[in-house]
Amino acid sequence: MEGDRYGEDPVLTDSAADIPKSLREELGIRVMPFPIAMGERELRDGEDFTPQEFYQALAEEPKIPTHAQLTAYQFQQCYEETWKAGYTDLIYTSINSEGSATYQNAVQARGEFFEDHPEARDAFSIRVIDSHTYTMCYGYPVAEGARMAAAGASVEEIAAYIQDWVDHVRVLFVPFDLKFAKKSGRVSAAAAFVGEALGLKPIMTFENGASKVVTKVRGEKNVIPTILELAQKEREPGTPYLIIRAARPDQAELLTESCRQAFGQEPAMDCFIGGVIAINAGPKYWWDSSYPGKNKTGRAAGPWVLSARLILVHPARAGGGKKAGKRSPGFTYYSSFL
Repeated sequence: MEGDRYGEDPVLTDSAADIPKSLREELGIRVMPFPIAMGERELRDGEDFTPQEFYQALAEEPKIPTHAQLTAYQFQQCYEETWKAGYTDLIYTSINSEGSATYQNAVQARGEFFEDHPEARDAFSIRVIDSHTYTMCYGYPVAEGARMAAAGASVEEIAAYIQDWVDHVRVLFVPFDLKFAKKSGRVSAAAAFVGEALGLKPIMTFENGASKVVTKVRGEKNVIPTILELAQKEREPGTPYLIIRAARPDQAELLTESCRQAFGQEPAMDCFIGGVIAINAGPKYWWDSSYPGKNKTGRAAGPWVLSARLILVHPARAGGGKKAGKRSPGFTYYSSFL
């Protein structure tokens, strides 16, 4: 992990969480960057380029770049450094295990670490949480967890908050350019061909970490109205939302304004998707996530994420940290890859 910077709290994640660099540094969040191969170059996601630089490179690169998983060896190094630095706890929230072996590698490394350091078993706790999702859908609760740590919340409260959030969040997303969705397996080659020929845009979600088509709309102009309609059916009124942008600022602004009018409030945060998500989703995408049913507090859940290259509507401060004044997620998420 040479060259990587760690903060001073027990919160750890990977770069696919897409937490803005300025926010990571402000909150002291430790982030393990995914390696990206672009042509002859080896890059670190979230470190060696800005999102805007990556979108431009993605548009110009003849071949779609690739990224590797984080290895058990990298996690072992991270655990070793954290233990030697005097930490007693570490909470790692990972990218969706259905789309990456990174979560399994983190769990494997934890077992191997304690085999090598039996003296740490009762003195050092490593919690590994599978987000079952992507981008700020898990980056947001990690950031909130870091705020909770700074406010004096216990590790148990922080872990419970993050777990509660990822257990309830629901995502809706729309790939505008189906070649990236086809490559990542989210849309079959046959479906991509038919969709492109007929101008169909699939509105998709994740269930237990796996992607699923909810419905399809004809033409780009019908995407935002359909996503807003779906969100408003389940969204908890007054819950905050985030705007996550990519390569199409015109559509991102249209989505933002549509959300303002539909929800009667400003976005709580405005940021960009990173390299790993852009490779798999493409620079033309929409997301929406929400909480169906009720969360642990018994409140009606309602987080949503709309994405047109990524817009997020995050929960009404979820989680179980009494010291930080948090409550479980009940929000709407809008993500837009545009």
